[in-house]
Amino acid sequence: MCGMPSAETTRASVHEPDPVPPTKEDPVAAAGSELFGGPLGRRALTGTSWWTPVRVVALVAIGMFALGMVQKLPCYDGAWFFGASSQYTHACYSDIPHLYQGRGFADGLVPYFDKLEGDMEYLEYPVLTGVFMEVAAWLTPGSGSIQDQEQVYWMVNAGMLMACTAVIAVCVTRTHRRRPWDGLLVALAPAFALTATINWDLLAVALTAAAMLMWSRSRPLAFGVLLGLATAAKLYPVLLLGPLLVLCWRAGRWRAFGTGLLGAAGAWLVVNLPVMLLAPEGWSKFYTFSQERGVDFGSFWLILSQRGDTALDTDTVNTWASVLMLLSCAGVAALTLAAPRRPRFAQLAFLIVAAFILTNKVYSPQYVLWLVPLAVLARPKWRDFLIWQACEVAYFLGIWMYLAYTTSGDAHKGLPQEGYQLAIAVHLLGTLYLCAVIVRDILMPERDVVRRSGEDDPSGGVLDGAPDVFVVGPAARPPRHAAHLDGPYVEWGAREGAGGREPGSL
Repeated sequence: MCGMPSAETTRASVHEPDPVPPTKEDPVAAAGSELFGGPLGRRALTGTSWWTPVRVVALVAIGMFALGMVQKLPCYDGAWFFGASSQYTHACYSDIPHLYQGRGFADGLVPYFDKLEGDMEYLEYPVLTGVFMEVAAWLTPGSGSIQDQEQVYWMVNAGMLMACTAVIAVCVTRTHRRRPWDGLLVALAPAFALTATINWDLLAVALTAAAMLMWSRSRPLAFGVLLGLATAAKLYPVLLLGPLLVLCWRAGRWRAFGTGLLGAAGAWLVVNLPVMLLAPEGWSKFYTFSQERGVDFGSFWLILSQRGDTALDTDTVNTWASVLMLLSCAGVAALTLAAPRRPRFAQLAFLIVAAFILTNKVYSPQYVLWLVPLAVLARPKWRDFLIWQACEVAYFLGIWMYLAYTTSGDAHKGLPQEGYQLAIAVHLLGTLYLCAVIVRDILMPERDVVRRSGEDDPSGGVLDGAPDVFVVGPAARPPRHAAHLDGPYVEWGAREGAGGREPGSL
């Protein structure tokens, strides 16, 4: 065969391809495997021992998380507490110990209900994250100095976040049944280990990864409940409903989408409604803070602000950022409906979250955690993943060196403003690069490494192998083939049986 099947072929083949060993198809993975004895041989016995892919990936992820904790040791031993710039020069900053006292947990204040002293009147995190923080505070002894308490609080949170890491690793490994070893990309991601304990983002990431797993198993209600909980912990997971809506539109799977949407709304309301009714001012702080926050670290808006003559007005930035995000959503929707084959859910999930990150007025270094599992599911290619990770590590070092420069007084230890702007540009270009290769995979599906094994959309659940019922533009015509590709192909089509309806076109 020399190309992908046309839009006139039938449903997915019943042939079940064998699991895909990455050392057989990825030269970077094959080269890296030389450290552990070389690529997997054809006579190797897989699945016959305790060391299954899921267990190996989970243990590697926990090990890398532990190394990330070790990287924070200079701060744990004193840099968090003595000297303004030492936590930046050691690149080991974390919000967790600082907010133990700064958000009233040390004083036993109840998040959202009790007012705080200082500029921040209430806790500025979504409710489920606030619950996570409060549970960690309950597990932190109130005896000893405040430094001792903050150290224990960080350690308790690190233990809870390590459990989230294991959940992420297991869910990503199991989402693509025939590509379990792709989970090693999550486990070995350097930016993941470096940023895992900066903040509480891993809670939302774990819930989102679990939601993706449930959708891949055709369980839309469980998907919706988990995604609603993830949105109650961080705002970004709700973005996944957008591309899923368009995918279900193209495939005519409205019932599954409606079930997921109702589950998400119900779970979000169960978490938020009590606080919303009993402490409305505290509950709304996250949303008002996000709206009122000015241009901040990591965004291209900061480069524009620093290189311009005047600071950018917050309302203006909010408007333009919203416009850019809406245009990105429209672009993803058009790509979904016009692509020669229906894009995979993970591909669109990555693109929409990446668009939010690229257009947002702030990019904290831990936001990379949002993208890591989605990137692995969307583009499990070691070369591209490591290029992106290198860019994110460069930004991780850049922001701390810039803060070291701005807090070291006349000593000027660290990275000046121009250097930090370069670090931001590297982050932006790295993310755009990964977006570009994913868009290429969508437009040229024969280049998609996941589909080379003969699958359609292993993370798509009810969408996997489903025929189209509505497409526009190029999708209504046979796809152009950009490359010769050897290997199995999924028989994927656009008709529901001999007498089924054909896709609409505009």
